[in-house]
Amino acid sequence: MASSIFHFATFLLLSWMLTKPTSALGIFRPSPWALAHATFYGDETASATMGGACGYGNLFTNGYGTDTAALSSTLFNDGFACGTCFQIKCYQSSACHSTVPFTTVTATNLCPPNWAEPSDNGGWCNPPRAHFDMSKPAFMRIAEWKAGNGYWLLVYVMNVGGGGDIGSMWVKGSRTGWIRMSHNWGASYQAFASLGGQGLSFRVVSFTTGQSVVAWNAAPQSWSVGVTYSTNVNFR
Repeated sequence: MASSIFHFATFLLLSWMLTKPTSALGIFRPSPWALAHATFYGDETASATMGGACGYGNLFTNGYGTDTAALSSTLFNDGFACGTCFQIKCYQSSACHSTVPFTTVTATNLCPPNWAEPSDNGGWCNPPRAHFDMSKPAFMRIAEWKAGNGYWLLVYVMNVGGGGDIGSMWVKGSRTGWIRMSHNWGASYQAFASLGGQGLSFRVVSFTTGQSVVAWNAAPQSWSVGVTYSTNVNFR
């Protein structure tokens, strides 16, 4: 199981569409800068950004690379924003890289709302927020990735036995009770809690069979971001 810490800062954005210029269309004019917010998901490989609601599939082979972002529904516009390019710069934060004026990303995915959490503490993509959930490499170009919110844990579950699917998931820190995790995207589940410095146990329930397994102490107290941890339990 791999985990990543969520990060938050204020950003400015500039957007434009890449189109084939014609005399009929004229010259495209980008929008002015506007305030927005940004986080990142996944790790330095950006493998977690593959696929996505825009249907681009493998972003590496299809030319998008790691310079991508998932948009809140306010920006996603029912998918009409897919393929839109945005210039994003970090603004008035100690986490900003002052030597980098901006980075450019392409919209490839939707960041869905999380109505169970407030917009300023977990529900980052809730409307009407203009929010970018960027790939980690893109985020790291303009801001320090460790400067964000430690009250968020994202876990990717791999090599699931049985039917291979997951219906629900819980996490327990060595100093907490069981905390139900919400589905983030794909095989990733998230918890909004401060779990740093605690050993982590997980309870996973199969969507197909309803069978549950508990991986006690799956990650040690010294767990860190981007590391894969193995357990000796699995579905049959």
